[in-house]
Amino acid sequence: MTEAEKKEINDANALSLATTSDKNEPSVRMILLKGLSQKGFIFYTNLNSPKSHDLKKNLKAAMCFHWKSLRRQVRISGNITKVSDKEADTYFDSRPYESRIGTWASNQSSVMQDRQDLLRKIADFKKKYKDEKNLSRPKHWSGWCLKPSSIEFWLRDKYRIHERLRYMKVLDSWKKEILYP
Repeated sequence: MTEAEKKEINDANALSLATTSDKNEPSVRMILLKGLSQKGFIFYTNLNSPKSHDLKKNLKAAMCFHWKSLRRQVRISGNITKVSDKEADTYFDSRPYESRIGTWASNQSSVMQDRQDLLRKIADFKKKYKDEKNLSRPKHWSGWCLKPSSIEFWLRDKYRIHERLRYMKVLDSWKKEILYP
């Protein structure tokens, strides 16, 4: 990640997140990683979004980072848990005022008649929450943490003879496996 932050032009923390619906329909989208700890990989979203609905029904998900400039990819899969309210509040408070207002105004992934609807809602919430320092996190917004059970590192090589290394969580330790390209 540190190397990607130095070399990638934009958003080294961008990753694809894959979930499945209650009908076993896969869905993948790009999101931004906002935290990394011993607990796992953390991202934030509207709890009424399709991804959150998927995660509430199936607590398993997969992530994939691809850093083209480094010719590397990292795939992660595991179980999801919601972050604590304290963690979500702390991250929410660190965001710019405009982003926090947008969180209140957006019904993420819902159909809107036109963009003016959103802009009006943003203006209304700015009137309601004039004090930039006193804008609490809405209850419909929080974070998720993916605790990995598998992490695969992929390194591009000539002639498609790529290097692949997978770590699988077994009890309290990690089992290392070398994979064919």
